[in-house]
Amino acid sequence: MSFVTVSGKIFLASIAQNGDLDPHVRDWLAERLSYVGRDYRDPRGFDELRQTLAAVDQKWHTQGNYLYYLAIPPDLFLVVVKQLNSCKLAQEDEREWRRFVVEKPFGHDLRSARELNRELLQIVKEQQIYRIDHYLGKETVQNILVFRFSNSIFEPVWNRRYVDNVQITVAETLGVEHRGAFYDKVGALRDMVPSHMMQLLSLSAMEPPISFQADAVRDEQAKLLRAIQPFAPEDVLADAVRGQYGGGVIDGQMVPAYRAEPLVDPNSSTETFVALKLLIDSWRWADVPFYLRTGKRLPKRVSEVVIQFRKAPLQLFRDTAVENLAANTLVMHIQPDEGISLQFGMKVPGPQVRVRPVNMDFRYADYFEKRLSTGYERLLYDCMIGDATLFQRADMVEAGWGVVDPILDVWGALPPRGFPNYAAGTWGPPQSFELLKRDGQQWRVE
Repeated sequence: MSFVTVSGKIFLASIAQNGDLDPHVRDWLAERLSYVGRDYRDPRGFDELRQTLAAVDQKWHTQGNYLYYLAIPPDLFLVVVKQLNSCKLAQEDEREWRRFVVEKPFGHDLRSARELNRELLQIVKEQQIYRIDHYLGKETVQNILVFRFSNSIFEPVWNRRYVDNVQITVAETLGVEHRGAFYDKVGALRDMVPSHMMQLLSLSAMEPPISFQADAVRDEQAKLLRAIQPFAPEDVLADAVRGQYGGGVIDGQMVPAYRAEPLVDPNSSTETFVALKLLIDSWRWADVPFYLRTGKRLPKRVSEVVIQFRKAPLQLFRDTAVENLAANTLVMHIQPDEGISLQFGMKVPGPQVRVRPVNMDFRYADYFEKRLSTGYERLLYDCMIGDATLFQRADMVEAGWGVVDPILDVWGALPPRGFPNYAAGTWGPPQSFELLKRDGQQWRVE
């Protein structure tokens, strides 16, 4: 176990646009670092930490305010919090705050997530727990709410009357790298869907909050997640697709199959790709399908939310050369090309009436000189000032696992057939395309 303590305030703006840290700030920070190394289960390590923090308080006047970042194996969350509590480093009062940053995965299914929440809340209060997901720190994710609720031309059409379907894609070109031992026990469904995917879904589809206060925003996110129709076993077979990558080519380089990756079981049935069709029981979204997909070793690294609107009636164009009208789409690009694009139809110059889709694009890099952060900078700053807006609350975590749990049950009972079922460098297994094709749709990013 290791502890690094930092005193004083960290000014994130001190990082230059080229990513280099100002040497004066670097030296200022280095002077305030200290280190304690012990085993996680050794109470002596926590006694030593308590003494180190007391010395830091006295030297740097930090007033007893402590932020614990638990970047540790998930099965040790409770161990460490209990140890901190036993040496009186967990409880806060009116003068001193104590906050705990918890990395994902928060549990491995609904039962374990509930149990972890229950045990943590016996020791500390909900407002002390910051369940972190670095996606929520990205400017482009935060901009979803601002874009929706500050522009009167979009929110009135953000509903079932005008929207045909919503597609959310989080694609990676990387494989499991050196995380094979961890990933082989988790898989794409547990790793991505209850956290990243549910956050993007809730922000894209939630009702307007009464304010941008933390609990007001998270109340609406939780309502949305609870409104997702639960999967029956037969729904899992029809509306949930899993895949595992085989060998293939990424950026002109041959890459190995998942089962050939280091520390991965050569007979592994762990999924590296997931595609889902979800329905939301609400007035706003009744009968509008939400398609989610995420995977490793896909052709492009891209995260985006696609709002596809209903097609205009074709009758007006019946005596023209127009045979089919493309649907208008609004795409919120989360990464790597951060921005928003709107696709609409325009007449092609010439004597005949022909329509071609064109794009209206906004890119952050074109309008704002400031370099976008990785997300962690903003989230750590929010932890320090006590703003929990961008962190998952216990009920949100449990609602996300509630969507995933029935899928885990069916997939656990029915081993996958034909793994690996997509080559590295492709957009996943054929069943993913069939998932949309039977609804008359297709994935936007191909």
